Amino acid sequence: MDRLKEKLENIDLDINELDKIYEEYKDNAQVVNLIAMNISLRTSVKNREPEKCSTLSKILTKLSKSTDMATRWSVAKNPCTPIETLKDLAHDKVNLVRALVATNPSSPKEILAKFFSDEKIVRDGLSGNPSTPAKYLQILADDKDKMVRLRIATNPSTPKDTLEKLCNDIDTNVQIKAKESLENETN
Repeated sequence: MDRLKEKLENIDLDINELDKIYEEYKDNAQVVNLIAMNISLRTSVKNREPEKCSTLSKILTKLSKSTDMATRWSVAKNPCTPIETLKDLAHDKVNLVRALVATNPSSPKEILAKFFSDEKIVRDGLSGNPSTPAKYLQILADDKDKMVRLRIATNPSTPKDTLEKLCNDIDTNVQIKAKESLENETN
């Protein structure tokens, strides 16, 4: 197990080898979680531009069926996760999985629209996603939760008029971030 763990810590491990390990150990939660972590690291640390690979997509879809929440979290936030898998995870019973789908810039607008009326943690994820449609960002700018408004103020897709409105928010931190975003927009 130690050798396998060491192997799975290598983000340069061949993706086909990773798939073989998954198939051999798919009933072992610890190994499945290590595979999810390997994929997460290879797409967020090693490669700023996520690798596009059919094998990677297949593994992510397989991992999305895991009973382990941490594994599903890794899949939900991964920009290489296929759209159909994100659609499935958008219905996950665990709110953090849905929240991570909401933060995923690869999530299509129809999934993001579904999260608009979800619970706070999911709206929070939605508010920071640059793919969230402007009409939802404008509405979420009135959210009673200051963290949602703060993320709207720092979201690069927030329309200028919404940022101007947030410059007068009741929370000073939201005001500061909105003003900074407006300054960055003009520079």
